[in-house]
Amino acid sequence: MDITDSIAISVSALDAQRRRLNVIASNMANAQSTQSVGGGPYRRRDVVFQTTSIAPKFKQAFKQAEFGVDAQALQGVRVARVIEDPKPGKSIYDPQHPDADKQGYVKMPNVNVVEEMVNMMSASRAYEANVQAISTTRAMWNRALEIGR
Repeated sequence: MDITDSIAISVSALDAQRRRLNVIASNMANAQSTQSVGGGPYRRRDVVFQTTSIAPKFKQAFKQAEFGVDAQALQGVRVARVIEDPKPGKSIYDPQHPDADKQGYVKMPNVNVVEEMVNMMSASRAYEANVQAISTTRAMWNRALEIGR
């Protein structure tokens, strides 16, 4: 695995965590939305990650054939899909609300703001860790170039 592979893996993780942060922000923004385009209250969304090949197929085949490097080691991450959380939301009694049913209950989104904040902190820390990995890789690259001087 060369330096560009290491950076490519970290970049794939940066993109995946950025998308995760966007979904979390959408969840938090809609934590009180009682109507959605599909009808009913907003449904919390979450991302599903999947491994993805970083290096082109010919590069993986070459590395495995020539150097015995495991092609599976060159895996990054990507967002495979965004799914809706199946958990039901709460119903609150508010007969004055425009979305209240005949009994006066309003169906609320299934978004837990505290849980979303924890998810946001987790995604943010993962993003920072990958930025640090890229920074460390660049520092190693620069030190290797200094050896040749």
